[in-house]
Amino acid sequence: MKNKAVRTEEDIERTFDTYADTIYSLSLMMLKNKSDAEDVVQDVFVKYMRYEKTFADDEHKKAWLLRVANNLCIDHIRYNGRHREESIDYISDLSIKEESTGILEALGKLPERYRIILILHYVHEYKVREISEILKISESASKMRLKKGRELLEKLYRREFL
Repeated sequence: MKNKAVRTEEDIERTFDTYADTIYSLSLMMLKNKSDAEDVVQDVFVKYMRYEKTFADDEHKKAWLLRVANNLCIDHIRYNGRHREESIDYISDLSIKEESTGILEALGKLPERYRIILILHYVHEYKVREISEILKISESASKMRLKKGRELLEKLYRREFL
């Protein structure tokens, strides 16, 4: 196989050091539970260690890791009917300013299809094209979800925090 990659310990450690916090914050925002988010980070890196293909560049690797994290979070939400939520205190792990807590709490209450788009765009600063590649949806679907997510977030924030 000419596209087979061998993951060295150094590569795994470097990749973990570079992307673990990003994966954790994404997972925490989606799952609203610290231990579940930590499990997702661990599962992402287990998949990374087993993934045999090479990446074109670091952006391709990051997109793959975030897509895997997103999919694991969705699976977790979908299949865990007894999903337990922690209070908004989980946000303190993200080192976010106190005045942003209301927005983040409202964001955490959005349906996951809008939450992930807003997190990728505003927290991780991905462009619409990049989000569509990560989530494997069209650019127009990404734009529509981003627009709808902003509208829902604004309504929820105004209703609950203003």
